[in-house]
Amino acid sequence: MLQQTQMDRVVHYFNTWISSLPTIESVAAAPEDDLLKLWEGLGYYARVRNLHKAAQSICRKYNGRLPDSFAELIKLPGIGKYTAGAILSIAFQQNYPVVDGNVERVFARLFCLEPPVKSTEGQKILWSLAHTLMAKGESRQWNQALMELGALVCKKSSPDCHLCPLKNHCQAQQTGTTSLHPVAGKRIKSVPVSFVAAVIMDTGKIYTQKRLPNSIWGNLWEFPGGHLEKGETPELGAVREVKEETGFTVVIDAPLPVVKHSYTRYKATVYAFRCSLKSRPEPELNAAQEYQWLSLADLDKLTFSSGHRKLIDLLKNDLDFLELLEERSGSNS
Repeated sequence: MLQQTQMDRVVHYFNTWISSLPTIESVAAAPEDDLLKLWEGLGYYARVRNLHKAAQSICRKYNGRLPDSFAELIKLPGIGKYTAGAILSIAFQQNYPVVDGNVERVFARLFCLEPPVKSTEGQKILWSLAHTLMAKGESRQWNQALMELGALVCKKSSPDCHLCPLKNHCQAQQTGTTSLHPVAGKRIKSVPVSFVAAVIMDTGKIYTQKRLPNSIWGNLWEFPGGHLEKGETPELGAVREVKEETGFTVVIDAPLPVVKHSYTRYKATVYAFRCSLKSRPEPELNAAQEYQWLSLADLDKLTFSSGHRKLIDLLKNDLDFLELLEERSGSNS
């Protein structure tokens, strides 16, 4: 859960997960939809799918017990050098190092490393240092101490150098170059992308569909929509996407709040619209595996991508939308 995600966001998710699925066997046996729901909002859903596959592999090949060798661990889905080192040192007290973002920062400042930490050369130096400096026989405490030092003292901005136990050995501190380390690589520019989403209402219910398994955000639920084409207005894009994905012909009734959401390389803007049907045929499911007509409250039972979940949260506070939904629900009854 901590990969690409800050600690303060993870604590709640971790506690909820452990209370729901406390064992490897329970994870392996759980339906993927249940795991996705527990993970909803953390993003990078390949992580939870790999966790599921790894748990199933551990039960199938190792009788439900996590292997304690590097060679076997890295065969499991989602486990690479860092995760294997963390497991072996912390769980099994074996002499394997870890290098996460916090350790990178500590070493980059301690030794005034010039190569960018994410570069091939930088990673080679960092892992070599981690192996060399490892306190043999104390890997559990050593690795956790290094990570904590980076997280709590040798912070990215405003490091507390006066509290650091390594301050008398830190080359960046001695040369006044703390703010220049670690050296960053070439920054990847965020690419702006525009999407549309159609919230289709009929008789007080809202249409939602489940994405195809092998698509981006596979097996998550969504409102029909997609990329805006060049030169297309959001309104025309929403009508087109609905037609292509479901076969529905919709009328746009009103715009809904615009949703802004950032992914690793993209800054997404989602233009959403409240829509109604000209008629209600069975959907064609050209871009989905199943569909449901649900109340606004029942949408919370499904797992949506972060952008669409933000839209649902906005709808819950949109008084005009709620009033209309109630009105149409009443007229249906």
